[in-house]
Amino acid sequence: MKVLLVCSSGGHLAQLYRLRPWWQRHERVWVTFAGSHAESLLRGETVLPAFAPTTRNIPNALRNLRLAFSVIRAERPDVLVSDGAGVAFPFFLLGRALRVRTVYLEVYDRISRPSLTGRLCYPFTELFILQWPEQAASYPRGTLIGSLL
Repeated sequence: MKVLLVCSSGGHLAQLYRLRPWWQRHERVWVTFAGSHAESLLRGETVLPAFAPTTRNIPNALRNLRLAFSVIRAERPDVLVSDGAGVAFPFFLLGRALRVRTVYLEVYDRISRPSLTGRLCYPFTELFILQWPEQAASYPRGTLIGSLL
């Protein structure tokens, strides 16, 4: 199975990295922001740089949409996995349109209120993973797996 892991750097990357026992068994490609955190944590991995910042930045949203199209077409992943933030939405939008399975992990620190990216990606997600029971109030189709951190 080929996995496409898409996330912002920092805490989002740290949470997806915690899934290492699962993703290390598969062929994979990462899309995240360039920087020392990603470079050190993902040393030896295939990493494609996304455009940042993504918050309220329409030009970068369009660049990431174009990036999503080219990466998904070139890599042909079986599954797209993300926990946000803004870089995830263009990938989920096109991933779903191109019939790629999609998995979204709502972040650890959003317990009682949903994240913006979670709300945007929810309609395009086949499997929506929750880390807290309280998150089910915002995402009734979610699957509770418990805390990753």
